[in-house]
Amino acid sequence: MKTILVTGGAGFIGSAVIRHIRGTTSNRVINVDKLTYAGNLNSVSTVEQNELYLFEQVDICDAKAMAELFDKYMPDAVMHLAAESHVDRSIDGPAAFIETNIVGTYTLLEATRSYWKALPEDRKRDFRFHHISTDEVYGDLHGIDDLFTETTPYAPSSPYSASKASSDHLVRAWYRTYGLPVIVTNCSNNYGPYHFPEKLIPLMILNALAGRPLPVYGKGNQVRDWLYVEDHARALYKVVTEGKVGETYNIGGHNEKQNIEVVHTLCSLLEELAPAKPTGVERYEDLITFVADRPGHDLRYAIDASKIESELGWKPEETFESGLHKTVLWYLNNRHWWQSVLDGSYKIERLGHGG
Repeated sequence: MKTILVTGGAGFIGSAVIRHIRGTTSNRVINVDKLTYAGNLNSVSTVEQNELYLFEQVDICDAKAMAELFDKYMPDAVMHLAAESHVDRSIDGPAAFIETNIVGTYTLLEATRSYWKALPEDRKRDFRFHHISTDEVYGDLHGIDDLFTETTPYAPSSPYSASKASSDHLVRAWYRTYGLPVIVTNCSNNYGPYHFPEKLIPLMILNALAGRPLPVYGKGNQVRDWLYVEDHARALYKVVTEGKVGETYNIGGHNEKQNIEVVHTLCSLLEELAPAKPTGVERYEDLITFVADRPGHDLRYAIDASKIESELGWKPEETFESGLHKTVLWYLNNRHWWQSVLDGSYKIERLGHGG
């Protein structure tokens, strides 16, 4: 049995990682999350009674608290997912992104390095620090056939992506300078169950069900590569257990879609799965509303995921169509989860967890 410390485990991708590890392995998981607005312990409710799952409400920027957690749990690996991740929020208020994504990663790296240096040689050799990042660090793709590879130069466009690029550089520097055994992954846009409603796909689903406008930036021609979150969780576990130290692995879904195409597909699925529409709505597509584009909006992201497939044998199991169908069904069948987010009651429920 290994002990894996997961930062940001109450978030969208972090909770998927925890559910995957506890559902398919005998490893113990320590969920370390500050519980900011996007941290939701309801997303790990299916594992919270498991004796191999523990939750600690700790800010990764708190060096003393992090050192105490390492001493308490003696992890064999760190999977670092804690991050501020919403581009629009980073434009309106970049300070939180600098604090969590850069200062927090630095603080975590130092706590990890101090702990790792003191490990016995066999545990020191097997230890891993897995930093989970985004394809947005690469900036914008210009050619229609270009793909992001692991060696694509960084060119971040937003405060969010710049802060994630900074954290990537810190992680690699701690490997080069101190020998800390790190692995970095950069993933494309995730979607699926338990996704915070400010993001494109859940926002469109919930707005449509409420009969509210479906706001689409510009002409909706921005292209993203979409990855089902449970496929991503499988990839991340494979990387932390089988990946090569010092390497970077790009993780993508092989699903390039324009934003407007995603929205139209969602509307079609809702016509099929939720035909009883809100009062005054004849077709879900009638709710589509084009709004002014956001500053610095990258036009196209696309991942070349051939390295992780050839070296580690991972590839996505879900197509965009099958994953989106599962996602819409999940939101239709789990109204309590997203209603508690929309009305804010999920924050109150934290109190039972010491939040």
